[in-house]
Amino acid sequence: MHKSTDQTGREIILKDYPSRIVSVVPSQTELLFDLGLGNEVAGVTKFCVHPAEARKTKAIVGGTKKLDIAKIRSINPDLILANKEENLRSEIETLAKEFPVWVSDVKTLDDVISMIHSVGELTNKVSEANVLCQKTTATFAQLSTFNFELRTKRSVYLIWHNPTMTIGSDTFIHHMLELCGLQNVFSGRTRYPEISSQELAEANPELILLSSEPFPFREKHMAHYQSICPSAKIIPVDGQMFSWYGSRLQHAPEYFLQLINSLNN
Repeated sequence: MHKSTDQTGREIILKDYPSRIVSVVPSQTELLFDLGLGNEVAGVTKFCVHPAEARKTKAIVGGTKKLDIAKIRSINPDLILANKEENLRSEIETLAKEFPVWVSDVKTLDDVISMIHSVGELTNKVSEANVLCQKTTATFAQLSTFNFELRTKRSVYLIWHNPTMTIGSDTFIHHMLELCGLQNVFSGRTRYPEISSQELAEANPELILLSSEPFPFREKHMAHYQSICPSAKIIPVDGQMFSWYGSRLQHAPEYFLQLINSLNN
């Protein structure tokens, strides 16, 4: 039996290392598989697209914000991995009355490293988690030596169209932008604010990043935002690299460096 405190300050108690894990967070599902826990994962959401085998071989327990509670109960998990932002509090509280639920709350790279270490301890994968954390930290250290010339690049990161939505400073995506050396012009706003075309034009960004998720921006959307900000450079970006905070993050610095290079050309 061992105790663990999650990133929201809740304490959970596990009788043993888990053998039936339900993950209701896509990035943490990928993390579990990369830690060698594919056999222990019993349930995932319909949005858990990495690895591809997750949705093909595991029980689907609904979406991140509309969980199939009955399906989860039928699995009888000995650990559920959830996230404060991605899952509904009411659903998580319901599940926590019956099962050990470990909730992550990730806003920075340090939060990610802490989360991976904790998951490793919960699942008896400490050494694997250590290796992953060391690799992720090292790759971001390389990024930090390369981004200074973009410090004044005024940027907007869009996550939704109609209504247009961006990101404020209290988000993991904002932290990733900072590590790329980009200045978020809407950093003073709430977490995921709606903005009008006038607000976007008045912000006068040099760079507009159109994320691949949760809204699937296309070329027609590039033209739309170019008409609002004629002088801005508009490029599509891989939203998973900016917002997935599990093992995929180890590959993000390489992607960010490619992005930075493309901005300099």
